[in-house]
Amino acid sequence: MMTRLLLFHQLSSRYRLRPRPYGDRPVTLEIVFPAFGSALPTDHAYSLYAALSGIVPRFHDEDSPLRFAPITGRATPGGLLHITEHSCLRVRLPDDAVGLALPLAGKRLAVGDSTVRLGVPSVRTLIAAPSLVARLVTFKNADTPEQFLMTARAKLADLGVTGEPQLPLHVSGDRAGAPQRRVVRVKGVTIPGYSLIVAELSAADSLTLQQSGLGGRTRLGCGFFAPTRSGN
Repeated sequence: MMTRLLLFHQLSSRYRLRPRPYGDRPVTLEIVFPAFGSALPTDHAYSLYAALSGIVPRFHDEDSPLRFAPITGRATPGGLLHITEHSCLRVRLPDDAVGLALPLAGKRLAVGDSTVRLGVPSVRTLIAAPSLVARLVTFKNADTPEQFLMTARAKLADLGVTGEPQLPLHVSGDRAGAPQRRVVRVKGVTIPGYSLIVAELSAADSLTLQQSGLGGRTRLGCGFFAPTRSGN
């Protein structure tokens, strides 16, 4: 408990009490928890959502300010995600809600049949990168790549974001050259979608997309955008 209180004080002093650059509007922060373990199912978003909600019930609320991305790792053909030294859980939230996520520090999460332990987090502001990527974005009635891109353009316009949506392609294997189609399973229902890159973003639009997300199931880690890495 004392460690958590000290962590809360340090993070609050660093971010919450700092004058906000945009007046009274909350600033979105990203809390990064190192993840330790062996392996997880590649599709673990719903199990992770359930585990996080068991520790921080606010994750489960319809109006929750908390959004997360699935834990990162090295994917294998067998449907497993191996935890590496760089694996982490990322949680986004307003600066005045930092305290909501801190109970996750040091906790063990039962994710399906696997267990992951979260370490002491670091906090960072969002980077206004010109190109962003989301591992999985879902839209209703957008099964084909053409339908998906058309819907993506419309949803970006609804956000007031000007950018160029693109479907990243598989670079090797039997599906080389095909769009990266992915699924999330929720209570036995398979929900399809695609990975999505949005390029040619202004700084303001980049931050808006990272703060808002895109498409459905954003509380399950879908539509979670981050700056593209070299090679994406």
